[in-house]
This record gives sequence, C-alpha cells and structure tokens, in this order.
Amino acid sequence: MGGGKGRRAVSCYGFWASARRTKPLNSGDAASVRTNAGDGLVRRLTVFDLVLLGIGASIGAGIFVVTGAVARDAGPAVTISFVLAGASCILNALCYAELASRFPAVVGGAYLYAYSSFNELTAFLVFSQLMLDYHIGAASIARSLASYVISLLELFPNVKGQIPNWIGHGGAHFLGVFSINILAPILLILLTSVLCLGVGESSAVNSFMTVTKVVIVIVVIIAGAFKVDVANWSPFAPNGFEAILTGATVVFFAYVGFDAVANSAEESKKPQRDLPIGIMGSLVVCIVLYIGVCLVITGMVPYQLLGEEAPLASAFTAKGLKFVSILISVGAVAGLTTTLLVGLYVQSRLYLGLGRDGLLPLLFAKVHPNRHTPIHSQVWVGLIAGILAGLFNVRVLSHILSVGTLTGYSVVAACVVVLRFEDRSANQAPFRWSSKRVQGILCIIAVALCGFATGAIYRFGASYFFLAIPIIIAIAVSVALYLRHDYGAAPGFSCPGVPILPAVCIFFNIFLFAQLHIEAWIRFVVVSFLSVSIYAAYGQFHANPSSDGAIYLRAPDPPQ
Repeated sequence: MGGGKGRRAVSCYGFWASARRTKPLNSGDAASVRTNAGDGLVRRLTVFDLVLLGIGASIGAGIFVVTGAVARDAGPAVTISFVLAGASCILNALCYAELASRFPAVVGGAYLYAYSSFNELTAFLVFSQLMLDYHIGAASIARSLASYVISLLELFPNVKGQIPNWIGHGGAHFLGVFSINILAPILLILLTSVLCLGVGESSAVNSFMTVTKVVIVIVVIIAGAFKVDVANWSPFAPNGFEAILTGATVVFFAYVGFDAVANSAEESKKPQRDLPIGIMGSLVVCIVLYIGVCLVITGMVPYQLLGEEAPLASAFTAKGLKFVSILISVGAVAGLTTTLLVGLYVQSRLYLGLGRDGLLPLLFAKVHPNRHTPIHSQVWVGLIAGILAGLFNVRVLSHILSVGTLTGYSVVAACVVVLRFEDRSANQAPFRWSSKRVQGILCIIAVALCGFATGAIYRFGASYFFLAIPIIIAIAVSVALYLRHDYGAAPGFSCPGVPILPAVCIFFNIFLFAQLHIEAWIRFVVVSFLSVSIYAAYGQFHANPSSDGAIYLRAPDPPQ
C-alpha cells in the first residue's frame, strides 16, 4: 500500500516537473533554423507578403455578409461597432507585434510565446484550443467556398439548377451531423498541393487572390458611394449604445487573422523588423475596408431593409447595379480561398513546432529537403479538413469556435506582461506563492476572471450595479500589477502601456469569451481535460524544450 502511494507521489512529481518546463531560446548571428537533418524552412517572405498574408487570413466572404447582418440591429452605427472592435484588435496586435519582434524567428506563434513565458503544459493547452478552432474552421470555410463556387457557376443559365446539392452546396443531412460535399475536399486537395510546393508558390497565390479581393472591395465601396443617400444614416444609432456594443462583440471575429503573420516568422526575410509591420499593417487595412463597406451599405439602403443572407449584393441589386453583385460573388470566392489557404498554412507550422519540441511525433517535424515545407504536417491538416468538410455538417459546430482564438490572444497578452518583469531571476525561480512572479500571474488570472464575470453579467442582463463590481476589481488588480513590479523595456518593437494595455486585452477577450454559447464553455473544459491527458500520456515523456532536434537562433537585427 505504501509503495503504491510512493509511486503515485513520484509520478505526480514527475508530471508537475515536466509541466513546468520552459523553453530556452538562444540568440545568435544566424538567420535561419537548422535541424539535425540539415533541413529547414527558407526565408522568402517580404514585408509586403506578410501584410497580404494578414489581410488574406482576415477578410473572407464575411465582409460582404457580416456588415449588413450586424447593421440590421445596430443601424448605421455598425460603423462604430467596427471601430470599437478594430481598436480592441489593435491592442491585441500590439502584444503580438512585441513578441514577434522579441522572439527568435521560428514557427510557433502563441504556442512558442507561452512555452517560453509560462510552461510546457500551458503551451500545449494553447495549441490544443487553437488547433480545434483551425480544424473546424478550415472545414467550414471549405464548405462555404464550395457553395460559393457553385453559386458562381450557376450564374450561367445553362448550368443553373443542373448541379446536385451534394456536389457543392452540401447534401441532405442525415443522423443530424452527416452531409456529403464532394467539391470541398477537392478544393482542399488543390490548396494543400499548392502549400506543399513551397512558401514562394503559396505566397504568390495568396498575394494574387488577396489583391483581387481588395480591389473588388474598393470597387464596391466606390460604386456604392455614388448611390449613398445620407438620409439613410439618420437615426444613426436607432437602438442605442447597447446594440453598438453587442455588434462590436460580433464583428470582433471579422478581424481575426492578423495573428497568422506571427506564425510565418521562420519564413520572413527580416522578421524582427517586418513581422510587427505585417501584423499592424494588415489589421489597419482591414479596419479601413470594413468601415468603408459599412458606410456604403447603410447609406445605400435603409438598415431595416437589408437582406439577411447577402445584404451587400441585395443592396446593389436594388440599385440596379447587378454587375457589382457578380463582383461580390467573385470577391467572396477570392476571400474564402485566401482565408482557407492561410489557415492551412498556419496549422502546418504549428504542428511543425510541436514536432520539433517532441510534444508530437517526430513525423510532424520533418521538412522536405527541396521544397523546404513541412509536407507531412501539411498533408495531415489537409486530410483532417478534407474528412470533416466532405462528410460532416461542420456548420453546426460553428458556435463552439473562437474559444481557441480568444484563449490565444489572452495568453499572448499575459506573455508580454510576464516577459517585461524587470527581475529576470524571479522568472526562473522555483514555484513559491510568495514570489513576485507568482503574484503577478495571479493578478493576471484575476483580471481574466473579472472579464468573464463582467461578460456573464452583461450577457444575462443583470443590473449595472453588479456589472460595476468586477470592473472595479479588475481596475484595482491592474493597478496593483503596475505598482508591484518594475517593467523593463522590450528589445525591438515595444508594446506601450505595459501592464495596463495587456490587462485591458485580457479583460476584453475573456469578456467576449463569456458571450459565446455555453457549449463553447463546455468545449473549453473538455478540450483542456483531453489535452492534459494526452500530455500526461505522451508529451511529458517525449518533450525536449532544449530542442536538440532543432537549433533555434535569433535572426539578426535589420540594418538601421
């Protein structure tokens, strides 16, 4: 009996010791990452490529749909909703930009930041939550893209009505979740093949499609501007500020995608300089385009008359501009294509990072010696998306998405705070509740809990008195976080207002988390439990944070 207890104690201690490991990152003069096999990714992406990568990930068909859908509730003030959501995303982007500039230029993104700032288990949990979002999201986008392609073909009279639903729109549902779609896996095979060819080829495709959709959006804005009736902008906020704020929580996710730029660090020519520019630049472009579309759509047609399925297209059709509706369909196809392409790209790089660190089998760490792409990881993510998109009605799972995104954003903001702690020795000290590092982390957790409490109270319509309590507590904790620590300057790009600005990011991200369906909360708990189980069974025994299989070296600073 005593021996059994002893073994369990040793096992628990070993798990705890493994879970608390962090990833050491070395600085050096080399500009690349090399593996034991001598193969690595190649640096080909310029700052222009990175900006287009971020835009490609962020702007899909939603710019033609979400704007009008939210405008039906917020009215012309949907513009303010997009401004508020954009401002919140800029705060998150500032955190990403600092870490992208500060860290060695290797794959990993939020996973890598969490591994170095917190510990191994936290990093694996971040990866798991993000990856479920990516897998389901890729399958859902693939089905939407297939449907838009069929709709585009049906613009030809000889084709309309001749294509069975199971080809592209999705066949009849059976057993609640199954729905056959033939075209979606075919599109995924094509995009996966492009990504396997090399980052240069996939970047060229993304650049072409992204420029195409941006040009179409600009044409739509200019064409619509001539049909605007300013009388439609009055009343500007018919349902008050609450509808504007609710709209901001919805459209926040229309900006998601700028974080994809951080995952291209290892393939950027000048990562320390270009990654912050790519992250911030792509987000600013998206904000401008969204605001332009909002002003046009609410100025062309009274917000009460906007259609639900295709509000922008119906607005132009009502004004006799049928050709613009066709352009919108083309833009939707281009937008979904780039969103799916970048999503598959990011997934493969995350798998590559975990394969190198031993948290996943070594197969995922292999890079093709000639193509310089992680082909095994790329084929894997394409296969998962293809199965989901071809057989399942994944749209029924859309309400559990965004959990990984909000979790990743919050952890990244927390990483900025932890890495800025002036006392570097405290960051490596043993775990003690009295240490300043632990106290700082507890403050960050308290801010997150206050954000969730505020979001839950707002969601269920409690009085403003109860709403004010967690907000006041969060402010007090943030002030304590500021006063209790000294914060050093970050090398490279520096996020302003640390720790207050990251604390605001965490608060608002978790506030949004509370607005998700209750099923999303359950998904977070279930995925976290499964992730810990997988880590306990495999990751803790195979992980090698010192990265013998891959030598990470900081890319040189760009010339002044």
